[in-house]
Amino acid sequence: MAAIIGLTGGIASGKSTVSALLAERGYVIVDADVAARAAVEPGTPALQKIVEEFGQEVLLGDGSLDRGKLGEIIFHQEDKRKVLNGIVHPAVRTFMLEAKDTAIESGHQTVIMDIPLLFESDLLWMVEKVIVVFIDEETQLQRLMNRNALDERAAKARIASQMALIEKAKRADWVIDNNGSIEETERQLSQLIDNWKLVP
Repeated sequence: MAAIIGLTGGIASGKSTVSALLAERGYVIVDADVAARAAVEPGTPALQKIVEEFGQEVLLGDGSLDRGKLGEIIFHQEDKRKVLNGIVHPAVRTFMLEAKDTAIESGHQTVIMDIPLLFESDLLWMVEKVIVVFIDEETQLQRLMNRNALDERAAKARIASQMALIEKAKRADWVIDNNGSIEETERQLSQLIDNWKLVP
């Protein structure tokens, strides 16, 4: 039986770094962000439904989704956002589950489901165990401000839109503390892989 491991964290916590380290070691990563883009590519049923719901103006000249335009529509309209989520979320889940099945059929022993909003979106049913990449609040704030060139108020608003990292850590099967150096993070990852006997 393949191990299905959820990987999550918070904005600017370093989850992508841990995901990259796992990929370097040969683990299959099924990335929710990649799935979210793939699920609404031109020609997909999800994009067709979005156009039916929101009109042709949400498309760019090449037939791909104009995320900026769609964002403007849903940003101020809760009901429209719910409609969009009702189209996109199932399509993303289907894409991820198919990618997981393909990896298992190819002989992989472990599949990492990289899902930023694992807890917020109630997707625990998709995984067997959960790794949370954790950093303290102050470090998270500084990293986000530096990375995205945001002022403190904007950065805090983004952090506040997700479940607090401390809460995610309480629900995790394993926490990787990413406050230190990359070497320290790698050491913790090696410990986790040994402990859980994870084979790519």
